[in-house]
Amino acid sequence: MSASSSSMSNAPPLPRSPALGETPPVVIPATLAPSAKDLSADASSPQTAARPPPAPKAERPRPTIRAAKAAITMTPGAVERLRALMKSPTPQHLRIGVRNKGCAGLSYHLEYVDRPGKFDEVVEQDGVKVLIDSKALFSIIGSEMDWQEDALSAKFAFKNPNIKDACGCGESFTVGQ
Repeated sequence: MSASSSSMSNAPPLPRSPALGETPPVVIPATLAPSAKDLSADASSPQTAARPPPAPKAERPRPTIRAAKAAITMTPGAVERLRALMKSPTPQHLRIGVRNKGCAGLSYHLEYVDRPGKFDEVVEQDGVKVLIDSKALFSIIGSEMDWQEDALSAKFAFKNPNIKDACGCGESFTVGQ
């Protein structure tokens, strides 16, 4: 025997990996071993103290805010006139707003639009919709809209309880604070 072979015989044997189906024994240190109070008596229950992950919160639908009372009311004459406008070849909505104009300060501004603006208030009465510009809402709230025709003119007229002062011709008005 050579010197190299004698030194190998003195070396500790190499660890052998377990064969398929054999499992090495598991050693649990005494400091990590579960006590009897940590274990459940029911063998089918999990033997850990970990909590389950929290259930995902269900998203609530956003509440829709609805006015208890319409911002503006319409007389039967105004409703009929608006219905006639909606039956035209190009049906459009009527948007009501106010502009800084006239001797008293504010004047009504009516315009036809294809669809409501982002912040427009939609008022529906008897199947007819009218849009109110969000900037004009506080000046118009509580008003009554009417359609008036005479020999010289045909127009929408407003009865607004918020008006504190108006010019002599009736074209402009001031809203009280």
